[in-house]
Amino acid sequence: MTSSEPATRWAAFARDTNETKIQIAINIDGGAFPPETDSRLLATGAGDHAAQASKSQTISINTGIGFLDHMLHALAKHAGWSLALACKGDLHIDDHHTAEDVCIALGSAFALALGAPTGLARYGHAYCPLDEALSRAVVDLSNRPYCVADLGLRRERIGDLSAEMIPHCFQSFAGAARVTLHVDCLRGDNDHHRAESAFKAFAVAIRAAATRVKGREGEVPSTKGTLSV
Repeated sequence: MTSSEPATRWAAFARDTNETKIQIAINIDGGAFPPETDSRLLATGAGDHAAQASKSQTISINTGIGFLDHMLHALAKHAGWSLALACKGDLHIDDHHTAEDVCIALGSAFALALGAPTGLARYGHAYCPLDEALSRAVVDLSNRPYCVADLGLRRERIGDLSAEMIPHCFQSFAGAARVTLHVDCLRGDNDHHRAESAFKAFAVAIRAAATRVKGREGEVPSTKGTLSV
């Protein structure tokens, strides 16, 4: 890479606890994964239901929770990420540790891949519909972790994911990524549609926030001159 080329925004690591064992690799601009990507991730994909490959993106997600895989697949696709993620969690207890830890790992990977928050748009917002449902997401790459997620879900579960974990997933990501996130479902009758439109709105908003702004290379998008702690 020459000095005139922007840094590749990618990250890969494993996160192991007594509750979950996670491998993750991300490239937030799409394309290839880092050289240090766990070989177990590169060997998966063909048989995963949340897997997709195109000339610009590779997505492979297997958390053991089908609906969570579906939501993260939508997030990666519409954010423009290449994302490989696998988790073995204590699902014999319930879905809490797996959903929470996966989103913590994803937020941490995003922050690591993003690097220094210079030359970026910083803010992003989006509205995304899914049939009768409409959601709005607003993102600030602020280094001030905060999340308000109001999806108005009524069902106890959507597929094999507890409905209460869906806003918690947004909160877990925002805390680990150190972003401010507001996501609201404005209307909708079907909870699957409400949740999916929220993830898609978040995807489009965070893609906009992470956009590199030509001519602002190296500039910190803050009146304080820093977005660091």
